[in-house]
Amino acid sequence: MEQNVQEPKQRVLSLIQPTSVPTLGNYLGALKNWKKMARDYDCIFGVADLHALTIRVEPSMLRKQTQEMLALLLALDLDAEKNIVFVQSHVHTHSELSWLLNCYTQFGEASRMTQFKDKSRKHADNVTVGLFDYPVLMAADILIYQSNYVPVGVDQKQHLELARNIAERFNGIYGQTFTVPEPFIGTKGAKVMSLQDPTAKMSKSDPNPKASVSVLDSPDVIVKKFKSAVTDSEACVRYAEGKDGINNLMTIYSCCTGLDYAQIESDFAGKGYGDFKMAVAEAVIEELRPLQENYNHVIADKACISDCAKKGAEKALYVTQKTLRKVQKKVGLWQG
Repeated sequence: MEQNVQEPKQRVLSLIQPTSVPTLGNYLGALKNWKKMARDYDCIFGVADLHALTIRVEPSMLRKQTQEMLALLLALDLDAEKNIVFVQSHVHTHSELSWLLNCYTQFGEASRMTQFKDKSRKHADNVTVGLFDYPVLMAADILIYQSNYVPVGVDQKQHLELARNIAERFNGIYGQTFTVPEPFIGTKGAKVMSLQDPTAKMSKSDPNPKASVSVLDSPDVIVKKFKSAVTDSEACVRYAEGKDGINNLMTIYSCCTGLDYAQIESDFAGKGYGDFKMAVAEAVIEELRPLQENYNHVIADKACISDCAKKGAEKALYVTQKTLRKVQKKVGLWQG
C-alpha cells in the first residue's frame, strides 16, 4: 500500500533591520502577511543587526532596538516553534559564508549597487567598506539557508539579483551547491503613502513625524496624525486620479476593514473629510491593537526574549552549518 509522502515546504527568508520601529506601511505592505506566509511556507525570520552597522550607530541603542525588533517579530505570532526567528549576529555562519562569497563576487557588479551610491551621498563622512560590501552579506543570508524565495521591495531587487548571480557563478564552477532564489510573490500587500506627501511612499526615515504612523504609536498619536493628513479641497470621499491623499486614506481604510472602495464611497457619501479621517484613524487603532498588546506582553519579559533568541540561533546554526561545510569543502578549505 502506497504511503502519501508530504512534499517539503518551500523556504522563504525575511530579514528586517532594527534601525527603527516599522511603519503602518511596513505592516500593511508586508508584516501583516507574514503570519499567513509562516503557515504556508518553511519560514526564516531574522533581525538583521549586522546590516545596521553600515552606518554609525550608538551601541546601546542598537542593542535596545535589536531586542525590540525581535519582540515585535514574536508579537506577530509567527510560531517560533515551527519557524526560525533569530538575530543575525547570533549565527556566525552568516559572516563566514559572506567572506567566502566575497571571493566569488566581481568588484564591478558590487560597485553597481545603487543603494551604495545613494547611502554614500547621505553619509558622505562615513563611507565604509561594510557599506559597499553589505549586499554580499545579504547574499550570504539568503544562500546559506538554501532559500527558495525572498520577499523584496523595489529597492532590494538589485541585491537579490546579485545573490542569484553569485549562486549561479559558484554552481557553475563547483557544481550544484546553492539554491538560486526567486523573488517571493505572495499575498499582495498595500502600498501605503506618506500622510504629508501622498505621492511618496510612507517611510520610517521620513524627517516629518506627521508623515508616517508607527505600529507602536498610541491611539492619541494615531488620531492626531490622521487628522493632519493631506487631502484636497473637493471634500468628497471617492477614489480618483488626482486625489492622492484621499486615495491613500481609502487604501488604508480598505486594508483595515476589508471594505472595497465602492462601499467606502457609499458609506461616506455626503460626509466631510473630518469624519472620514477619524474613521480611518479608528480602523488603524483597532488593526494594530492585537499587535501592540502582544508586543507589550513580550517586551515586558526580557528573559523570554533572550531565551527565544538563543533557541532561534541554535536552530538557525543547525540549518546553516550544513551549507557552510559544503562550501568550505568545495573551495578547498581543509576541515581536519
